[in-house]
Amino acid sequence: MVAFTLGVILWGAYVRASGSGAGCGSSWPTCNGEVIPRPRSIQTVIEFTHRATSGIDFLAVLVQLVWARRAFAPGPVRRAAAAAMALMVTEALVGAGLVIFEHVAGDTSVARAVWTAVHLTNTFLLVAALTLVAFWSTRGEPRGFRWPGVAGALGVAALLGTLVLGISGAITALGDTLFQSKTLAEGIRQDLSPTAHFLVKLRVLHPVAGLLVGGFLLASLGRMLEKDATPWDRRLGWTAGGLFVAQVAVGFTNLGLLAPIPLQMVHLLVADLVWMTLVVLVAGRMSRPVGG
Repeated sequence: MVAFTLGVILWGAYVRASGSGAGCGSSWPTCNGEVIPRPRSIQTVIEFTHRATSGIDFLAVLVQLVWARRAFAPGPVRRAAAAAMALMVTEALVGAGLVIFEHVAGDTSVARAVWTAVHLTNTFLLVAALTLVAFWSTRGEPRGFRWPGVAGALGVAALLGTLVLGISGAITALGDTLFQSKTLAEGIRQDLSPTAHFLVKLRVLHPVAGLLVGGFLLASLGRMLEKDATPWDRRLGWTAGGLFVAQVAVGFTNLGLLAPIPLQMVHLLVADLVWMTLVVLVAGRMSRPVGG
């Protein structure tokens, strides 16, 4: 389930990066007014494929909810499955809003940037819920929850920082798509120009935020795993740290190569993996039974 959803997310990034968001026009849920559209252009094929796989994912999450209610007593798995279903509904509504209000293709409005931030936030929360369903249903539901002091605060702060970094990355990717540069020097001049579009000016914030959040994340992981950490927690911590270092490397390579679409998708995939690892780590640190 999580793997399929990640595939849908990555294809959605390809839709945006390839400028295919308007491939089905402004009609939703139909594509150019047709349930199964004629392939009028490659953009139509790309956008319709995304809609079709999103619909399959929606049904799969619904089936997951039914399964969770049948296979588990009231508890964390059921709640996570219900949260995933609710977030899948809002994910569909946000996607529909982007299309209906025409915040796709060449739209450079502030509204599109806001919708992009909302879309990224909802997507990350959806991935978190699906990840917890998979984690708790395979490794066992937690018997209780607790607030593990400083480690809990650092974990939540790391999650929020990663979410904010993801939002800035989504807006930066939008700016890269809409205002492409032929060389790195030209891109830097655009970023620093006082007359540049706001999406261009915002691009410089993402690498800076990446370094700041990365430093905080790595320091937090060290503090979170100092006491009461299991070998599983430590493996997750090392994995999250390694993935984030890889994410920074991919990000700066992406910058140097002027954001080619395949590398943008790799960058997004690694960001999702960092997020998922942190979600499992923080959930695990908070799900120790009191006194256990």
